[in-house]
Amino acid sequence: MFRKILIANRGEIALRIICACKEMGIPTVAVYSQADQDSLHVRFADEAVCIGPASSSESYLDVMRVISAAEISNADAIHPGYGFLAENAHFAEVCEACGLTFIGPSPEVIRLMGDKDEARRAMKEAGLPIVPGTGKIKGADPEILSLAERIGYPLIIKAADGGGGKGMRIVASPTELPGALLAAQNESQAAFGSPNVYLEKYLPRARHIEFQILADRHGGVVHLGERECSIQRRYQKLIEEAPSPYLTPERRREIGALIVRAVRNVNYTNAGTVELIFDEQGNYYFMEMNTRIQVEHPVTEMITGIDMVQEQIRIAAGEKLRWTQDAIGFCGHAIECRINAECPDTMLPSPGRITAFHMPGGSGIRVDTAAYHDYHVTPHYDPLIAKLISYAPDRLQAIRRMQRALEMTVVEGIKTNIRLHERILKDEDFRAGRIHTRFLDRYFQKQN
Repeated sequence: MFRKILIANRGEIALRIICACKEMGIPTVAVYSQADQDSLHVRFADEAVCIGPASSSESYLDVMRVISAAEISNADAIHPGYGFLAENAHFAEVCEACGLTFIGPSPEVIRLMGDKDEARRAMKEAGLPIVPGTGKIKGADPEILSLAERIGYPLIIKAADGGGGKGMRIVASPTELPGALLAAQNESQAAFGSPNVYLEKYLPRARHIEFQILADRHGGVVHLGERECSIQRRYQKLIEEAPSPYLTPERRREIGALIVRAVRNVNYTNAGTVELIFDEQGNYYFMEMNTRIQVEHPVTEMITGIDMVQEQIRIAAGEKLRWTQDAIGFCGHAIECRINAECPDTMLPSPGRITAFHMPGGSGIRVDTAAYHDYHVTPHYDPLIAKLISYAPDRLQAIRRMQRALEMTVVEGIKTNIRLHERILKDEDFRAGRIHTRFLDRYFQKQN
């Protein structure tokens, strides 16, 4: 096992990894920017190293600063969390070259899955259906209109070298395509350093369902069931739950077995998530694979009883998976609400000092957060300040438990989306499981 793990991240995920390491008896090293010197991950890690100013490009995204922090603290492994360098194949390669274990997949697999065009091709070869679309489009392609006609409208433009809703545009007609393509390429360049995009058939009332997998270095691969992630706004997930109210146990076994085979086919190791999209007829298609721990991993942990961060560490240390697929059970229902420091109407960030902070407790409630009273939410990073998770024997009780928890949550001094969550949980269609990725568009139209 590792003698010391450096956590190349901040906020609630850094604190989550510290918790896992403490339970395993592994010392931790936090890295932090000057803006985060008073953060909880700095306080609760065994050691902390400042790696630069507030700008993420000069701190959390600076590969050599992170590597230097690992070397001077004598860490022998690095956990990247999610975001920042988590899906950076170059960073994983540098870790290996410096004798540090990267707690994640191999650089080769990160690079393969990070290239959306190559990932689609690899998963299609492995047997997963993919949404009709194009290959990678670089710059102004004179064949773009004919390619779009072949796919059919509406279609969606997606960044080929990134995700998270950046570089995405829905196109309803040929006249909209040139402007949308240029806007998507510019946004992709700004977010990921690459203007490459691709076109895909747009499924307007689709469900976004993802499967969590774990794979060791000895050929062992299992899935931990699925998560429903259809409640989104501007392609950003807002509420996730496990299991999906849409899938039957039979369908879960069928799709899960195919995903396990596909993941084994690309020699994947560690934790990963295969994201699927389901059309109104129940057909499903591969979208992308996230080669890291997900923000929404707690709902999977709640229904399986498996600590996924600890399993990531064990796998990276060379241990075999401790379960076969038949030994993994799914019990109860879990829901996660992302509490963001943002205006619920515009989604614009709301930085500032938190003047009052109270998180709920009680049976079946989990809170993952690094915020506290007097904590200053900076404008430099993601606005996520807490993940509120409810767990209950069934979905309706999990919803009611989440409603109670939201009512007892107090965050003052900044704007949050708590009231938006409360409105969604009261919606009759949400409570009945009649949801899709455009749910909030219809919902806000109804409210207005």
